Amino acid sequence: MQPRIPRQSAHEQGPDRAGGDAGLSGELAAVVAGARRRVVRDGDRQVDTAHLLHSLLESDPDVRAVIGDAPQIARLLGYLVQRSIGYGLRWQNSVEDSGPIAVVHDAEPNGAEPAGPVPTGVDPREAEGWSPLAAVAMQYAMTRAVLRGEDRADGTDLLAAIVGDPQSRAVEVLGRAGVDVPGLLKRIDSRTGEYAAEGGTP
Repeated sequence: MQPRIPRQSAHEQGPDRAGGDAGLSGELAAVVAGARRRVVRDGDRQVDTAHLLHSLLESDPDVRAVIGDAPQIARLLGYLVQRSIGYGLRWQNSVEDSGPIAVVHDAEPNGAEPAGPVPTGVDPREAEGWSPLAAVAMQYAMTRAVLRGEDRADGTDLLAAIVGDPQSRAVEVLGRAGVDVPGLLKRIDSRTGEYAAEGGTP
């Protein structure tokens, strides 16, 4: 039987709740706070996976290391800071989503069986201020942490979640920057397996 995130009411659940200390490392809570500030500053409607990717790149050296070298990170950040033009203009009038309930991965880390859609019993669309896909990604990041025996998700957990759905805005930006997303997911899962085997965390 797979570990599950405890059932919560719609008022308590979701990234708004998780944006504090619940289920997130201190570093990842800071990433979430940075993404929220970027939404306010840019006048966007919701936190989406591109906001989360941008904040991860700026804050988390482990995320930068698994994505690529310095030139590739610079190219990726260059695309992200231009979201007010080009592809970003398309995003202003749409909601980031991939179906009735987004499922961001079809396999769990370390060979575990899929835990199924998350969260257990709450529609991600009820997470005010977050795109449905970003809300599910936050919850999936916490599920990844639980599956490897940790209490709190870290930046690599969130990176795996936001790039696990091919329709996410994070995946679109990564593709434009020339990042091999399937290869990135393999590197993340490889690192997760190494940490689990060593009994430690990233």
